[in-house]
Amino acid sequence: MGVLNVTPDSFSDGGRYAGLEEAVAHGLRLAGEGAAIIDVGGESTRPGAQPVSLADELARVVPVIEALRKASPAIVSVDTSKPEVMRAAARAGAGLINDVRALRAPGALAAAAASGCAVCLMHMQGEPATMQQAPHYADVTAEVRAFLEERAAVARAAGLAPDQLLVDPGFGFGKNMTHNLTLLRELRSITAGAVPVLVGLSRKSLIGTLTGKAAAERVHGSVALAVLAVAQGARIVRAHEVAATVDALKVTAAVIGGG
Repeated sequence: MGVLNVTPDSFSDGGRYAGLEEAVAHGLRLAGEGAAIIDVGGESTRPGAQPVSLADELARVVPVIEALRKASPAIVSVDTSKPEVMRAAARAGAGLINDVRALRAPGALAAAAASGCAVCLMHMQGEPATMQQAPHYADVTAEVRAFLEERAAVARAAGLAPDQLLVDPGFGFGKNMTHNLTLLRELRSITAGAVPVLVGLSRKSLIGTLTGKAAAERVHGSVALAVLAVAQGARIVRAHEVAATVDALKVTAAVIGGG
C-alpha cells in the first residue's frame, strides 16, 4: 500500500502532493514501483493534527480517486473516518476504506457496509490531537487484539463480509515507543487471528527516536520494520518508499516460504 497524502500538514510529506496533477503523478509512480493499493488521505492524522472540514476533505480526495481509477489498475483506498467521504469515495471508484477510527464515527458503519468496499479497521487510543500525550495500557497487545476483534465482529454484524475486512494495530496511534516495540514483537498474536493484518510503520517517530533521522530520511528503518512485520504474519504493508519496500518483501517472502 503506497501512501498518497493530499494534505498540507501530514507529518512527513505535507503539501508535496496537494495539487491534483502532483497527486495523481505520485500515485501512478507508487503503482509503477509495485504498490497494489494507493491510499489517498485528505486529513492528516499525525499526532497533534486538527480536524478538517467535510468540504475540504471531499475536494482533496474525490478528484484524485477518480483520476487514479481511470489511469491505473491499482486498488484505490481512501483514508477517512467521515461517512460522507466514504460514500463519495466509493462512488468515485475507491475499493477500500482505511479508517483510523475503526468505523466508530456516527454513520460510518452504515456507510461502509453500504459502500461495497473492503474496510481496514485500525486501533487508536484517543484522538490525533491528543493521542500521544499520555498513552497507557496494562497489556498493549491483548488490549489492541481485543479491540480489533470486537470491531471486526461489529462490522460483520452490520453486513460486511469476512473477506471484506482487514485490521491494523495502529502503530504510533496512542502508543509510546515501548508500546510500539512490544506490539511489533508480539504481532503474531494478532496476525494469527482470522482477519488479515495491515501495518503502517513507514517513517514513524519510533524510527526517528531509534536512529535520530528526520522523517524523510527513515527509509532504511521503515524497510526493516516492514520486513519484521511481514515475518510476523502481516499481509499488507503501508509504505512511503514503495520500491525499496517491495524489493525487501520479495526477498522476505522467498525466505519465509510465502512465494
